[in-house]
Amino acid sequence: MELENDTRISEFLLLGFSEESELQPFLFGLFLSMYLVTILGNQLIILAVSSDSHLHTPMSFFLTNPSFVDICITSTTVPKMLVNIQTQRKVITYESCIIQIYFFLLFIGLDNFFLTVMAYDRFVAICHPLHYTVVMNPLLCGLLVLVSWVMSALHSLLETLMVLRLSFCTKLEIPHFFCEINQMIQLACSDTFPNNMVIYFAGMLLGGAPLAGVLYSYSKIVSSICKISSTEGKYKAFSTCASHLLVVSLFYCTVLGVYLSSPATQSSHASAVASVMYVVVTPMLNPFIYSLRNKDIKGAINIFFRGKP
Repeated sequence: MELENDTRISEFLLLGFSEESELQPFLFGLFLSMYLVTILGNQLIILAVSSDSHLHTPMSFFLTNPSFVDICITSTTVPKMLVNIQTQRKVITYESCIIQIYFFLLFIGLDNFFLTVMAYDRFVAICHPLHYTVVMNPLLCGLLVLVSWVMSALHSLLETLMVLRLSFCTKLEIPHFFCEINQMIQLACSDTFPNNMVIYFAGMLLGGAPLAGVLYSYSKIVSSICKISSTEGKYKAFSTCASHLLVVSLFYCTVLGVYLSSPATQSSHASAVASVMYVVVTPMLNPFIYSLRNKDIKGAINIFFRGKP
C-alpha cells in the first residue's frame, strides 16, 4: 500500500519489545523493579553525599550530578513504557514524543559531559595532587556543570527543532519503547538529509570530543600511576578512579554498541532491546558501582541509615 504524506499527525505507536500478551506481566514487573531500584539507588547516593559534610568535595559534587541525570533518563522513558504495557495501549501523542526526544537527548548529553568532567577531576587529583584544591575550586566546578547543561540543552533543542520540520507518513509505528530520534526520522516522508547531517556532526563533536577527553585523562592517569614506586600507592591511586572508569566503560560501550549496530538491526526490535542497556541497566548499576568501590560513599550511606558514624 502506498504511503501518504500527512503533516497533521497526532500520535505514534510504540511497538515496544513483544506483542505476546503472556509476556506483558513479566515485562511490566521486570521494568518496574529496575526502575524503582534505579530511583532509590541514585536518590540514596544524592542524600548520603548531601547529608555528610565530609563528602562536600568536588569529586562527590560531580558524583551527585550523574546520579540525578540517571534518575531523569529512566523517568523520561520507562514510566510511559510501563503505562503502555499495563493498559495494553501503544499510543503516544506527537507532542509527548517531541517532549520525550528533547529531554532524553538533554539527559544523555549531560551524562556524557559529566563523565568527562569526572575524568578531568580524577586527572587533576592523581596527576597534580598538590594543586587539586586550587584547580578544582567551587567556581570551576560550578562553571563546568553550567557549561554541560548549556551545551546539552542547546544540542537537544537543535535536534528537536530539526524533527519538528519533518512531515510524516501514515505508517507511524516506532519499533522501540520510546521515541528514539533515529527511528522517528526513518518514518518521515520529507527530506531527512539535514537531520542526518546534524546527528552525525553532533555525534562527532559532542560525543567524540568528550570521549577523547576521557581517553586523554586516563592515559595520563595510567602514566602517573605507573610512576608510583610502591604497590600500595598504585592501588590507592587506582582505587580513586576505578568506579568512574567502570561506569565510563559501561556507558560508552553500550551506547556505541547500540548506534554502531543499529543499521543492521533496524528491521527488528534488537535495537530497542540493546537500548535497554544504557537507558535502564546502566543507570541502575551506577549506584552499586560507586558505593561498592568508594569507601567514603559506603561510610556516608551507613551514617545516613544509622544516624551516627
